[in-house]
Amino acid sequence: MAQKKMGRPPSGDKPMKDRIFVLVDDDTKMKLEVCKKAFDTTTSDVVRKGIDKIYDDLDKK
Repeated sequence: MAQKKMGRPPSGDKPMKDRIFVLVDDDTKMKLEVCKKAFDTTTSDVVRKGIDKIYDDLDKK
């Protein structure tokens, strides 16, 4: 019998496999924490939403 693969299953159509590391100052970190609490979400979600918002604004120019 074939042995089953162990570990986490693939996550949908677009797996998140790339990492981005960003250095921020204290003010930016505080703003990020406020956003995380306001939207009850993670750092990654706040960053993704911010990137999506800026990207969408490019179309409006």
